[in-house]
Amino acid sequence: MIHILVTGGTFDKSYDHIHGKLYFEKTHLPQMLKRSRCQLEVQVETLMMVDSLELTDRDLDRITQACISSPATQMVITHGTDRMVTTATRLAQEKELKHKTIVLTGAMIPYAFGSSSDGFFNLGSALAWVQSLAPEVYVAMQGEYFRWDQVYKDQSQGVFRRKKT
Repeated sequence: MIHILVTGGTFDKSYDHIHGKLYFEKTHLPQMLKRSRCQLEVQVETLMMVDSLELTDRDLDRITQACISSPATQMVITHGTDRMVTTATRLAQEKELKHKTIVLTGAMIPYAFGSSSDGFFNLGSALAWVQSLAPEVYVAMQGEYFRWDQVYKDQSQGVFRRKKT
């Protein structure tokens, strides 16, 4: 079973056409899994619906505790891209998670925007990577996976890149 934890981020934002603003209503994950005809055994759990720039230490603790207490050894976390690496780093430092494969993913464009969103592709990639990779914490974006300590978000291009060694 793959445990999917929802934390919010652009991935799950909706668009208010009247006021021209993005907001959180509910997660799109069940709809995305159904639409993709996903045959995997998954459990979706919504922890929170926040922009990652607004994540607090308490939120990070909650994400960490959910990962620790989950019986699953394969986990996907949907997350805002701005602080995704911060959360991945925090999880990687937890000794109690060393036996789990955890993949964080998100979107630059909300799923609610339809075919222009990268969320659908990133979710599919994360679900594939979580089944393929050795226990560790990873970030999966743009069809690639990155180990938690080998990735950064290139703010100027809006993509994730591998750190040069």
